[in-house]
Amino acid sequence: MAGHSQFKNIMHRKGAQDQKRARIFARLSREIMVAAKTGGADSSSNPRLRTALVAARSANMPKDNIDRAIKKATSEADAANFEEIRYEGYGAGGVAVIVEVLTDSRNRTASELRSYFSKNGGALGETGSVSFMFDHIGMLKFPKTIAFDTVFEAAVNAGADNVEEEDACHTVTCTYENFAAVRDHLTEKLNDPLEA
Repeated sequence: MAGHSQFKNIMHRKGAQDQKRARIFARLSREIMVAAKTGGADSSSNPRLRTALVAARSANMPKDNIDRAIKKATSEADAANFEEIRYEGYGAGGVAVIVEVLTDSRNRTASELRSYFSKNGGALGETGSVSFMFDHIGMLKFPKTIAFDTVFEAAVNAGADNVEEEDACHTVTCTYENFAAVRDHLTEKLNDPLEA
């Protein structure tokens, strides 16, 4: 029975799960750092940071990691210069694609994206080449355990544009500029959304 120990099986399974969690935590901490750097470390006055914190908590990110990311963004010595860039292009078959990236090297990211597009039969376009085809909206999803009428009434009072009833949840959409206010109002009335 060599090579069939329970410890080895657990080690391999846990190792894969830990790698997946580490990737998620790294992405979330970068988002927290950028949000804290651009809008300040106070989540009550920074809606982007508040959204990043909700996402981090829903992924069970430890509070210590969250605090470390905020501290790293606000201290000048450790601050990595991550910036958010939007690239536009056309994928295979002429499908319009917008890619939003968080990077510390603009040139490296542009060349990597150009190579990904060309390998898959697409082309990286100029800024504004496809963005006119898309609407930038905010979307919140609430569980079906809440009555549709309750969600609809709260969404209308919050200033949302649309409420749809789907199989697994209620989906509320609003303008991107109005997203923070709508999310705060609905969170106050209906508790935290499943997804924002």
